[in-house]
Amino acid sequence: MTPLFACLGLRVGFHRYGRGLATHTIWPVDGLDVSVDAGEMVAVIGASGAGKTLMAHALLGILPPNAVVEGELLFRGTRLTPERLERLRGRSIALVPQSVAALDPLMRVGALVRRSAELAGHHRDAAESLATAALQRHGLPPDVARLYPHQLSGGMARRVLIAAATVGGADMVIADEPTPGLDVPVAREVLGDLRRLADEGRAVLVITHDLGLALPVVDRVVVLQEGRTVDQAPRAAFSGGGEALGHDYTRALWLALPQNGMQAHA
Repeated sequence: MTPLFACLGLRVGFHRYGRGLATHTIWPVDGLDVSVDAGEMVAVIGASGAGKTLMAHALLGILPPNAVVEGELLFRGTRLTPERLERLRGRSIALVPQSVAALDPLMRVGALVRRSAELAGHHRDAAESLATAALQRHGLPPDVARLYPHQLSGGMARRVLIAAATVGGADMVIADEPTPGLDVPVAREVLGDLRRLADEGRAVLVITHDLGLALPVVDRVVVLQEGRTVDQAPRAAFSGGGEALGHDYTRALWLALPQNGMQAHA
């Protein structure tokens, strides 16, 4: 079956000037493969600098002008050209940003989520009811709509980011590091919100460095190392001493979790 979204052999480079007018290209992402289907939640994990956020920005076409992207991006089996991505971004494909600073500090929460619905193509009247429903769906009480972002707790702000990203009915949601700075119970609640989106039939790609938090709610794990996909494994493979894991790096990540004794090496 064709996945809802796939990237094959993704490379992300940046042109840089050397001495004089000489230029060269560095490739921090060089050989990345990821796919996610409707109703599936996939975690992309790796250490800092592994290329996780660069991958997300490449998938959404929001890299800086000096970037170059190679490889194949497919959505519903059809190539994602820059023109097609421009039409789909914010409508069929949505991003939950890494930082809550992405919330406009001058807009109340209700207006912010409503504006996201309007940008996704909904009429103002429909956008109002969609925004109210989106906030409620993510466990936020009605009075939150009147608050400004600085008045929210960390968990509430993360949920507003998810509500704003999904209010337009996106088929695919990319969540870039949705849990930093949150207490473990709150982080689990935020990941639970994303799991429910997958259970509703959306494709959810979660970019994280925290394997332990992600494992209980995801279906598969894609492992990045130094800009490359080195392994993909179902959740069930992460058990015991990692005997079912096919790559030494993945096994090391698993064994380094607190419940496995925080072993430094496999």
